[in-house]
Amino acid sequence: MLRMLFGEEPREWTGMALDTVQSIEQFTSQASKLAERYPEQSSKYRTYAIWAEGLLRSMDELEQSYYAANRYAGLIKHTYVDELSYKDQLNYYRHVYYDKNAYIRVFALLDKLGTLLNQLLDLRTERYKSRFSYFTMLRNLRENQLHSQLMKPLTELKERHQGAMNRLRDRRNLEIHQMNAELKDDLTQKLANLGSRHTLEDLIANMADLDQAWKMSLGSLNESFQFACKWLRKME
Repeated sequence: MLRMLFGEEPREWTGMALDTVQSIEQFTSQASKLAERYPEQSSKYRTYAIWAEGLLRSMDELEQSYYAANRYAGLIKHTYVDELSYKDQLNYYRHVYYDKNAYIRVFALLDKLGTLLNQLLDLRTERYKSRFSYFTMLRNLRENQLHSQLMKPLTELKERHQGAMNRLRDRRNLEIHQMNAELKDDLTQKLANLGSRHTLEDLIANMADLDQAWKMSLGSLNESFQFACKWLRKME
């Protein structure tokens, strides 16, 4: 959808992304069939199917926001705010919008995935924290040595991308609880009395973090739904 902003054709999933979409669709189909086969448990299986459909939409929305943020960042060639033309400013604000949209969606998607896995595998993570995150669910898997075929690849993905995810979590928390995250550098420079010229935040570094977050999200979905499809086969 957002590729039309750049005069491009709609995206077609390929590679791991295509595999992930197919796994989610397969899980949705399996859950729907189980709902019909076992009417007394239909509510549970239909809920799984709806949650999976929601995750597929979340994956699509995250990828589009990530793509648009990256494309607009590539249009910004200046370092200082006062160097930006009116057109540059518009592109910068568009980048900020989609970048912010993307890193907030990363954690929302992962938390939805954690909720689905918690229910599907009866992990009862809510015993540790009533409103738990994806990372609490993963810690539950790890500390209790549950479902090692899923826990190990998910943990490896978390550890591989931990630095980027920590930085994005800080930006997300700043955005939600304190101030617009893109204004943090402005405040820091003013407090440090660095002069009247304000530099833009490091867009290249920010996009590198978002790239890692997309890879972690995609990998986590891929591993989770491959495992989840196998899990539902046991219910047939």
